[in-house]
Amino acid sequence: MRVLLDTHSLLWLVTDDPRLSANARKTFLDADNELLLSAVVGFEIAVKHGLGKLELAEPPRTFIDNRIRNNALTPFPITLAHAVRVAELPFHHRDPFDRLLVAQALEEDLPLLSADGALSAYGIRQLW
Repeated sequence: MRVLLDTHSLLWLVTDDPRLSANARKTFLDADNELLLSAVVGFEIAVKHGLGKLELAEPPRTFIDNRIRNNALTPFPITLAHAVRVAELPFHHRDPFDRLLVAQALEEDLPLLSADGALSAYGIRQLW
């Protein structure tokens, strides 16, 4: 199964955060799953790191590159179709990063690995 990762999912997975659910861990460890790391996640990490809201042991580019390599993640680009799909979304959620991830999940019919319960209002397949 192809699975789109939310930013907190990636961060909690790679730091073994106790907030990570057993199902999320199982999804992450299942070799049959293709874990997609959206450019949205890279953008959010870079922005939050730049604002001082996210501490990393290495620069964002290195952090992302190492996580992709060490966790067999598949980079997933943002397309124009993803970007304009955001305009069709009601404002159940105001976070622009999450709204773009929802648009990607809807446009590509992908489940989103996320603990954010507010995203279920969009009718996406959500794993947690």
